Amino acid sequence: MKTILTLTLLILVASTAVLGQNPEVSEQRKLEAGNELNEGARAYKEGRYYEAQLRFEKAAALDPTQKNASFFIARATHAQFKPGVESPENVAKAREAIAAYQRALEIEPVNEEAYNAIVYLFRAIKDEVSERDWLTRGATDGRWPAEKRSQATVVLASKEWQCSYNVTERKENKRTVMRGGKALIKYRKPKEQKDYDEAAQCAARGIELVEQAISLDAASEQAWAYKTNLLVEMVKLAEMDNDMGRASEYQKQADEARQRTAELNEQNQKKRGAEGRREAGEEAGRPPQSGG
Repeated sequence: MKTILTLTLLILVASTAVLGQNPEVSEQRKLEAGNELNEGARAYKEGRYYEAQLRFEKAAALDPTQKNASFFIARATHAQFKPGVESPENVAKAREAIAAYQRALEIEPVNEEAYNAIVYLFRAIKDEVSERDWLTRGATDGRWPAEKRSQATVVLASKEWQCSYNVTERKENKRTVMRGGKALIKYRKPKEQKDYDEAAQCAARGIELVEQAISLDAASEQAWAYKTNLLVEMVKLAEMDNDMGRASEYQKQADEARQRTAELNEQNQKKRGAEGRREAGEEAGRPPQSGG
């Protein structure tokens, strides 16, 4: 609902602004473009997404200088995609929406909603290679704020963590031993050396990526949490390689990263609490709405 309302408001603003954008577009075409934007907004709000897409496309054709139309086209196309449906037609619709968002980003390179929508759609249609490429683009694009680039880098690091975890946590690669009356999990190397090598490479890449994320945003709780997880993977892999000295060092680093994560979590909770109290105070200070 919030997205629909936001889109509607943006369109209404755009339709009023379109009249003075470019003297090369006739007044009549500007008026027609504004009308198409409004009709498209109405269709979108009522769930007639294909009609909305066509309206927005017509508005863009009538007034090519209308900067917002490309994003509206992408949003209406995206709305026609059905998550979980793997039919060729539905996948094609996702790719159509991706292409539309990419065109919108050519006009407005730093549009977080368009960027995130592309990540979501690639993931939804299980195109992992394209998703990774797109995340890498976001992580290395200097036009984006460092915090946003850090977030994209953390997502890439999380994929490397998952790659390692999928190997280390296989049932056949673990055993339970009793020590001091407690059950402990011990890790052993996979039968296939290539599986171990793959996990080790993924964990090493993940550590490199998460360090990049922290260099971009040292206060990222998510980055420190994944650093902890990846260092735990390094502990398991060292144990699998019977290198207990290296395992002990990685465990020390993991404990330090876990402590930093806890500190950031506490800071963020206090910050959210203060923001909530401030918003509540502002709400309480507003005059009551008159009836009627």
